[in-house]
Amino acid sequence: MIYNSTRDRSVRLTSTEAILKGLSDEGGLFVPEEIPSFSRSLIKLSKLDYKELAFEVMYPYLDDFTEAELRSCIENAYGDSFDMPDIAPLTYADGVYYLELYHGPTIAFKDMALQILPHLMTTAARKNNVRNDIVILTATSGDTGKAAMAGFADVPHTRIMVFFPHGGVSDVQRLQMVTQTGSNVSVVSVDGNFDDCQSGVKRIFGDKAFRKELEEKGCQLSSANSINIGRLVPQIVYYVYAYCNLLRNEKIKEGESINICVPTGNFGNILAAYLAKKMGLPVKRLICASNKNNVLTDFFKSGTYDRNRDFHLTMSPSMDILISSNLERLIYFISGCDDKATAHLMSSLASDGSYTITEDMKKGLSDFMAGFATEDETASEIRRVYDNTGYIIDTHTGVASAVYRALSGNAGSCPVVIASTASPYKFAGSIVEAISPDIKTADRSGMDMIDELEKLTDMPEPKAVSDIKKARIRHDRHIPADKMKEAVREFLL
Repeated sequence: MIYNSTRDRSVRLTSTEAILKGLSDEGGLFVPEEIPSFSRSLIKLSKLDYKELAFEVMYPYLDDFTEAELRSCIENAYGDSFDMPDIAPLTYADGVYYLELYHGPTIAFKDMALQILPHLMTTAARKNNVRNDIVILTATSGDTGKAAMAGFADVPHTRIMVFFPHGGVSDVQRLQMVTQTGSNVSVVSVDGNFDDCQSGVKRIFGDKAFRKELEEKGCQLSSANSINIGRLVPQIVYYVYAYCNLLRNEKIKEGESINICVPTGNFGNILAAYLAKKMGLPVKRLICASNKNNVLTDFFKSGTYDRNRDFHLTMSPSMDILISSNLERLIYFISGCDDKATAHLMSSLASDGSYTITEDMKKGLSDFMAGFATEDETASEIRRVYDNTGYIIDTHTGVASAVYRALSGNAGSCPVVIASTASPYKFAGSIVEAISPDIKTADRSGMDMIDELEKLTDMPEPKAVSDIKKARIRHDRHIPADKMKEAVREFLL
């Protein structure tokens, strides 16, 4: 499998090279030259456990790893760190299937890829005779940072630096990051929002002189964001696993279509579902669910992407994003893999804050539906599901569930899988306020609300939450957005 850049098709890398590089030199994202098909029928795949299925789905994308190398990475990733033996269970509640992706060590869906990425990256470094330390530079809207640090902490010959928006993550998310142990770890809060953090990281990647300076000191930049193809490929697996779960339990027949609804910020999670569909997974519609920062909803309805709008802090902070980086990969695919057209649109986004796709490209969006949920609609949906079933969903899943209910009349009658992306305990204050409005939360921290949430449900407090209650703060640096490069220099040099 060869990987091209979305902005320059002449760039041709193997998967190990693309994983190590993270982002192409001209700013493009790496995409497979062709999307493979499944190697076996879905009925045969349904008989496999998660690890075996992960190998079958991932190997066509990562075929310059040996079979033994990839199986070793998978075995090391999906083991005792997950609290459910089936890794990504499906729970049926109120007429839909919630795909629980939060049973890993940081109780968010990012674990599904970030538990394996360090193993992929260190194996790739060995195969490519990399002698430099690999430096993971990552912006986070709340979950990627902790999941990446948990994966890379104290991994030999790696270092990781995470930037997060000051005041833009939940109490639990912040504490998970600032208490992270590891001699190779740095966490910094930044004045601004996630887009400011992400843009700063991209500028550092694009600064050739600075990258050369780092390389001369034995440091090689890479990324753990979903812009890294090593993050995206493992995410395909759990959508295939969800379908196989339904097939194995005779909830559907082979070939029967499902809908998939995904709460979406940076567009990586739903792009993985799109790739699963292109591989042959019978998916009728991919439903892109946004919160009040509904730039993606407007794009799918109009064909114009416009980030020139107010930015909102919401109860679903991992979706508080106005620049959805992974959308660039979809733009590339629907343009007929036209790198020049993609580069032109991304240049317009950088200079003007917007772009409009062609009528032909709009036809490529037919796989998708899109909608958004307000804060009140999200809280009402969390409360409705709880009142009807006793099942508790987090704020991001609440967005997706509300959007699906609003669009279900147009989505068809096939079964729906909703990506449940985080444990409710990560956003305990918002959940308690939604399901029990009589409990006053205004003057109490998210950590205080954890005990209240435990009283309201039979869902025990996760170990990840218990651990941060007694952990000490290790990272307290706070900087302006224009000082990110200096912070990296101080950390590394």
